[in-house]
Amino acid sequence: MIRTPVCELLGIEHPLALGGMGPIFAPRMVAAVSEAGGLGALGCHGWSAEQIRAGAQAVREQTRKPFALNFLLFRIDEECFSAALAIRPEVIAFAWPRGGQALKPYIDRAHDAGAKVTFMVSDAAGARAAVEAGADVIVAQGTEGGGHVGWMGSVALTPIVVDAVAPVPVLSAGGIADGRGLAAALALGADGVLLGTRFLASEESSLHENYKKAIVRSDGHDTVLTEIPDIAADMVWPGAMSRAHRNRFIERWAGREWALRQHQSEALAAVQAARRAGDTEEAPLSFGQDAGLIRDILPAGEIVRRIVADAERLLSQGLPRLVR
Repeated sequence: MIRTPVCELLGIEHPLALGGMGPIFAPRMVAAVSEAGGLGALGCHGWSAEQIRAGAQAVREQTRKPFALNFLLFRIDEECFSAALAIRPEVIAFAWPRGGQALKPYIDRAHDAGAKVTFMVSDAAGARAAVEAGADVIVAQGTEGGGHVGWMGSVALTPIVVDAVAPVPVLSAGGIADGRGLAAALALGADGVLLGTRFLASEESSLHENYKKAIVRSDGHDTVLTEIPDIAADMVWPGAMSRAHRNRFIERWAGREWALRQHQSEALAAVQAARRAGDTEEAPLSFGQDAGLIRDILPAGEIVRRIVADAERLLSQGLPRLVR
């Protein structure tokens, strides 16, 4: 069994965490990952305080194992954050602060509620700032990941962040979908991994089945970094680009972002209708380059078990044969 310091710190069996991706990862997904020995995460952005309480209760009805509540700091709402702290989760996960936003007050409040704190970053400066503010675990997210990401690939970013914040544990994220990715992250000095796209294509994911199938069909080369999904949603993320499927919607507006801003409300209405219909060409679909490694839609618990088993086999049997 692979055991790293992050397992003891967060009270989990395997060094594998679920990305906090909002309502896409419903309570049954979060519970399934935690029950399988990883760290489930319930994305709280866009939810009301009552929805957060209900979501956390639903997770706890399905598992007694640790899980995280995830917040985007640039959009954090005081009522919602207070409600989350009152739940007393084992972990609070933070990401994407505004430039100059104070981190320590939020981290201190999470600690006071008895939670450990993970903090996602896309550069070494952000990692150091989070550790100085008291974060317990850093998530180094590479640009290969889906959704909102920075600009550096995880193979370079992970050891840079590991060196910057040692001995604080680091999870590697972005482009990881199987046991090879977990083994590679450990070789780069990380204490584990955080995954999003692999779990989008799972039975528990609330994505439309057409979107799950689009991920399985992907060869990993059909994504693009773009601001188009955020322009359509009328939301600016601080310092982030969005990695999305290069579909008809993205291609229509690429190079014409100015026009999309002029027609934002109409475009958003069309996107929402397309999502309800499961139209994979007329709505943004965020997924990472590791979609090229995903060939099936599985239960979330099975995904956890397969990744861990494959990594253990590679580390204990495959790689040692290379050393004379």
